[in-house]
Amino acid sequence: MENKDIDTCKLLYNTERVKLYIPEYGRNVQKMVDYLKTIEDRDKRNEQARAIIKVMEILNPSVHLQDDYEHKLWDHLFIISGFDLDVDAPYPMPEPESLNERPEMVPIKNKPIKANHYGRNIESIIDLIAEKEDGEAKTSMIRSLAIYMRQQYLIWNKDTVSEETIFQDIEKLSDHRIKVPEGLQLGRVDAGINYSRPNLNPSKSGKGQNWQRNNHKNFRNKK
Repeated sequence: MENKDIDTCKLLYNTERVKLYIPEYGRNVQKMVDYLKTIEDRDKRNEQARAIIKVMEILNPSVHLQDDYEHKLWDHLFIISGFDLDVDAPYPMPEPESLNERPEMVPIKNKPIKANHYGRNIESIIDLIAEKEDGEAKTSMIRSLAIYMRQQYLIWNKDTVSEETIFQDIEKLSDHRIKVPEGLQLGRVDAGINYSRPNLNPSKSGKGQNWQRNNHKNFRNKK
């Protein structure tokens, strides 16, 4: 028996298909919306549009974490339709130009950290304390900050650290806007306390510890 031409099934790759407007919902939702636009009866079209919204809500449950999530789903429906959908929606169709709007820039502080072993948050707290008026409240804030800084110091340096060293660091990091009150005491450190270090990659833990020690030394040398 002679071989005859056999019709083979050609694989259709997604790269050969029409690009999805919102891939997260999948191609089936895209097909639903495409069919929706062909329905001539307006009431039927509105009914099917609400049904598709329900399907989109099921496929994207995380949308419930957003404020006014139903508005978001209708916006997605209009986007998937290519902004070519005539239905009685509870929300107006978004402008196509809104998709090309660039988000607002997030302000980033480029100010270099003065002491890496304390971190930027400590410097931010110091800036806040420096703006406070002198008094018991400010003194209490300075003491609490000094205790926390001593703890951070001992995490990376198991040697003891004097109160005077911590006080000098506070004044230096504040550009001497903060003057530690005379007679301020932090109390003794319990010898039984074990300050845990952050989890480090075992293969790089030695390198990380040396990096922290070097930062301590560099900060001291700048004084």
